[in-house]
Amino acid sequence: MEALKSSGDGECSFKTTMAKTKNEGRADIIVVGAGVAGSALAYALGKDGWLVHVFERDLTEPDRIVGELLQPGGYSKLIELGLEDCVEDIDAQRVAGIVFLMKGKRTRMSYPPENIHSDMVGRGFRNGRFIQKMREKAASLPNVRLEQGTVVSLIEEKGTIKGVRYKPNTGQELTALAPLTIVCDGGFSNLRRSLCNPKVDVPSCAVCMVLENCELPFANHGHVVMADPSLVLMFPISSTEIRCMVDVLGQKVPSISSGEMAHYLKTKIAPQMPPELYGAFMSAVDKGNIRTTPNRIMAADPCPTPGALLLGDAFNMRHSLTGGGMTVALSDIVLLRNLLRPVQDLHDSYALCKYLESFHTLRKPMASTINILADSMHTVFSASPHKARQEIRKALLDFLGLGSMFTNQALSLYSGLSPRPLSLLLFFFAMAVYGVGRLLLPFPSRERLWLAAGLISEATAIVFPIVKAEGVRQMFFPVTVPAYHRAPPERK
Repeated sequence: MEALKSSGDGECSFKTTMAKTKNEGRADIIVVGAGVAGSALAYALGKDGWLVHVFERDLTEPDRIVGELLQPGGYSKLIELGLEDCVEDIDAQRVAGIVFLMKGKRTRMSYPPENIHSDMVGRGFRNGRFIQKMREKAASLPNVRLEQGTVVSLIEEKGTIKGVRYKPNTGQELTALAPLTIVCDGGFSNLRRSLCNPKVDVPSCAVCMVLENCELPFANHGHVVMADPSLVLMFPISSTEIRCMVDVLGQKVPSISSGEMAHYLKTKIAPQMPPELYGAFMSAVDKGNIRTTPNRIMAADPCPTPGALLLGDAFNMRHSLTGGGMTVALSDIVLLRNLLRPVQDLHDSYALCKYLESFHTLRKPMASTINILADSMHTVFSASPHKARQEIRKALLDFLGLGSMFTNQALSLYSGLSPRPLSLLLFFFAMAVYGVGRLLLPFPSRERLWLAAGLISEATAIVFPIVKAEGVRQMFFPVTVPAYHRAPPERK
């Protein structure tokens, strides 16, 4: 079915077309998953006039412990999509910066950077409330259809995805067809294997609790406590609640049921918490509502497939330390929406697939900046017995405390407001040079020379593998990638 295009004011009449959609189950685009990515995508495409059929396993409000921190760059994308009202009336809290705490030292960076609108700060909220608001917004469009059902497989014919097989509440397996299927069913996707080369790494697990009726050392800021052996990330998610995420390295965590986890949190982590939060932390542990989730990392490695596309955590994941996942997803949605706007017909799957290969290069500035920052920061800030790693951590904190010029650069990258992979790389190695300078001045010793060499070696070992996984050519030389210059397919 050919898509209807909206007029200049973004409004269309879809009554006749929507009647056909609901009666025949036909659509231009199928979206698998109605989480943050799927709901935002459905609204963006529906607003542009595409007939969108969304499948979600469970349309009741989810109770999740991820997707609760939206960085300023993500909020700016929410505004571009016309979804900024989805953070209203859900008790969302402004997150106006980040504070790093280590052994009594506190380094604060506040949003927004200079020359950025004062409202461009982050938001913390309950994930389920945010998702329900976006689902309601998407469902309010007459050409978007949300259906509860579990997608069990993609329908493939001669190498082209034609639609999906799904099971609604009745349990009977049905099919839905569309020229384009976009899979955004989350980090545990069971559909992505045929659409990408998934190489998932789990460097740590997040142990999550809610601290109640307490105040952070710096109001409306995210806080990272560099405890040993676990990092602790905290930020407000409502007017009375603070999300607390303890990062436990490795894939195994102490048992919750046996009490090992409570003992670990009380004896290892609680003594290193800020005094203002010690009581609330201990109370949360005693309450016992402790949940865990793996921190999954997966570089984007697509297998271009006619008729289908991956999006969101199903496609690309990074460590949760910086809260950048929703920012990347919303940025991808803005980009994809803009790429599809000049397309008049989705039925030439091979031509459309070739055209949308440009998506994977054009998304790199935002995605790679957030990915590299998240994964490298987790490695740097995690406790380590190696002296070089410890020196990098100290150097980074001191480097951020040098003044507004360095803080603004770091904030622009961290927030997603100025996503530039090259700037991030230069910033990281400027920090390393600063760390070396501290070791060698005023008079270098043999031990300090050796430690300085180790610092440079360690910094290189941290960043280069992540950069390689992201794709050097696509990040730094995108114009040399043929797909970068692809034009939309002509209407036949």
